[in-house]
Amino acid sequence: MKMSRRALRMQRNHKRNAAKTPLNLTALMDIFTILVFFLMVNQSDVEIPRNEAIELPVAMIENSPEEHLTVMISREEILVQGRLIARHEQLTIDDDDAIHELAQELTYLATRVPLTDAEQQQGRYIIIMADKQTPYRLLKQVMNTCANTGYRNISLAINQQADTGGAG
Repeated sequence: MKMSRRALRMQRNHKRNAAKTPLNLTALMDIFTILVFFLMVNQSDVEIPRNEAIELPVAMIENSPEEHLTVMISREEILVQGRLIARHEQLTIDDDDAIHELAQELTYLATRVPLTDAEQQQGRYIIIMADKQTPYRLLKQVMNTCANTGYRNISLAINQQADTGGAG
C-alpha cells in the first residue's frame, strides 16, 4: 500500500528527530549540586563563631552584625578569636578596672591591622559574646579594657528572637 504524503512527512520527521541526542540530566544535576554547595558556603550572612560554653541572651534585632574581632566570655574563660586569653580565676585587674591579659592581646592585634578613617574617629570595631550568666562586673571590665585599647565601637552578641508580630 502506498503511503500518503502526510505519512511520509511524519516518517521523515521522526527519523530526523530520533537522530538527536537526549539531554544529559546527570551532568546538569552534578553542576547544580556543586553550585548549590558553593553558594551555601559563600553566603553573605555574617555568622558569629559558636561556642557551646556560651549561652547568649535573646533579643530582637533588625540587622546582622558585620564580621569583626570577637571576644568570647564563657563561664570559666575569656577567648579572643577562639584563642584562650585567661581563665576567670587567673585574671589580673589593673587600677583602671581593665583586664591586663586581654589588654595585651588586643594591643597586639591592633598593631597588626592599620586603622581606617572611620576607625580613627569612632574606634576599632569589636564584638563581645558573653554568656548570659556572666556577672556585670566582669562584662564591664572587658568593655573598659576594649575601650582603653582603642576598640571603642563595641557590639554585644545576642541570639535573635523571631518577631511574633504582636504589639507591645
